[in-house]
Amino acid sequence: MKPSEPFAVDEALWRGAASRPGRGGRGWSVFVDGLEAHTRVGIHAHEHDAPQPVVIDARLGYRCAPAETDAHEWIDYEQYCERLTQFLETKPHTRLLETLAAELAALSFEQWGALDTVTLMLYKPKIRPGTQRIGIELDWTRADYDARCRTERINSTSASA
Repeated sequence: MKPSEPFAVDEALWRGAASRPGRGGRGWSVFVDGLEAHTRVGIHAHEHDAPQPVVIDARLGYRCAPAETDAHEWIDYEQYCERLTQFLETKPHTRLLETLAAELAALSFEQWGALDTVTLMLYKPKIRPGTQRIGIELDWTRADYDARCRTERINSTSASA
C-alpha cells in the first residue's frame, strides 16, 4: 500500500469477506429513516374512509459488498423510496400493518437482487392520543422470503386442485 492510499484494500478479499455469513460484522446496509407515504390501512371504520400517513424505517442489508460497476450489486435508495411510496399510494385497503410490512418486504426482495436482509418498521404517527407512534417491526432474510414464496406456491397449488 502506498502512503497516498491509506485505505486501499484487496477488493477480491474485501468482497469475499463481505459474503461470508457469521464472520465479523453484519456487512453493508442502506437505511431509510422516516419515509412517509399515504395509504389505506387499519381495522377501524374511520381508517377505511381516506388514506392516512404511514411512516417507514428500513434497513436493507447487502448480500455482498456493493459494486459501482454492477447495478445488480447495489441498492438505489432513491428508487427504493419511490417504489415503496408508489406501491403504498396505489394499493387497495389493507387491514393490518403486519400484512403491509410483509408485502413491502416481498417487494423489496423481488426487485433488489443485492438484498439479503430487510428490517422494516411501519408506524402510524399520532394515531392514538398520548402516543407519538404505534407500529410494527418485521425482520426478514432472503431465506425467510424464499420460504414464504414456497408456502404460497404450495397453497395456491392445493387450492386449485
